[in-house]
Amino acid sequence: MYYPVSSVLIEFLILSIVEKQDSYGYEISQTIKIVADIKESTMYPILKKLEKAAFVTTYSQEFQGRKRKYYKITDQGRKQITFLQREWTEYKNNIDGIIEGSLRK
Repeated sequence: MYYPVSSVLIEFLILSIVEKQDSYGYEISQTIKIVADIKESTMYPILKKLEKAAFVTTYSQEFQGRKRKYYKITDQGRKQITFLQREWTEYKNNIDGIIEGSLRK
């Protein structure tokens, strides 16, 4: 994709993914790669930041003999999604307004 993706947008995407269902890092990264060319070395620090901010919690679960670290959204994470959704809508509307010519200073 041509347009760069900010770390805040990646946070929003991650929270949106784990809001639907608990997920592990590789699965999250593959979903995000549909819209953004990010490396796992970019995503994992953001996951750690979300965990530190108490937006997600983690737990381990065995899958085919290996442990996977799953991310689960918290109530605080749901509040953050609501905030980010409002910000995203305003941002998108402003961009659309400029492109369509209806938003000018």
